[in-house]
This record gives sequence, structure tokens and C-alpha cells, in this order.
Amino acid sequence: MKKAILLILACVALSSCALKPIPSQFNFVKTNLEEVSLDSLGNGTIMVYNGANFLHKIDNTARLNIWIDEKPLGQIRPSEYVIINLKDGKRLFKAVHIDMVKMSSLHDVIVDAETKVIEIKPTVTSNKLTVTNAFPEKFEKFKYAEKR
Repeated sequence: MKKAILLILACVALSSCALKPIPSQFNFVKTNLEEVSLDSLGNGTIMVYNGANFLHKIDNTARLNIWIDEKPLGQIRPSEYVIINLKDGKRLFKAVHIDMVKMSSLHDVIVDAETKVIEIKPTVTSNKLTVTNAFPEKFEKFKYAEKR
């Protein structure tokens, strides 16, 4: 029994290595949660949020470092969002998180006038990106990501 507990503690300690934040080269559109509406998004103004689930939040593996077209967006922690301006066209998103090992993924996104909300979240084997154009559940619990 003691060996099992030690093994579990060792796994948690190894998987809780925090991902170092990267400095953003984007200008964030600063806003309060109360000011964010779907009507204010689109036409190049896009909200990107970290939709990590409970399992990634408890072991500190939900932090995502994100690049767009090889330009660092920065680190978005779980239940955080940023609002940025992106020109229309094909954009390459790169997302990285640590879950025992560094997991990196690439995602092609077509940005147009209708693109409003993008969810990025860590998964067990990689990262997932979805253009949702809708706010996440319990959006009132989200906060704006600060530049780190």
C-alpha cells in the first residue's frame, strides 16, 4: 500500500512541472468580462480561451503556450481568455503543454469575418483546437489572461 501511494505521489510530482510562460508579441484587446459579447467579436477581433477540463486543472498540466504563425501569443492558463486582432486568412496555431512530456500540436485555422471564438485545450495525447464561435459554459468564471 505504501509503495502505491509513493508511486502516485511521484507521478503527480513529475507531471506537475509547470510550463514556463512565453512573452507575447501580440497586443491584447483589454476588456472586462462584462464588456465581452459575441456582437463585439468577429471581423478580425477574436477571443481565444483555454477550455481545459477538470483532470488537467488538478495536476497543473493545463497551461498552454500558444504561437500564431510562429509569433508567440503567450501562455493561457485554464479558464483564461485573451482577445486579439487577426487578419483574415489561413493561420497556423501551435499549442504546447506539459503532461509528463512536452506535447505540441499544430492547427490550421481559417480566419474570416465570421470567426469569433477559438477554444484550445490540452488532451491526454496532444491539444485540441475548435472554432466554436460561442462562449464556454460558465464563462462568468473565466478571467482575462495577463501578459506574463
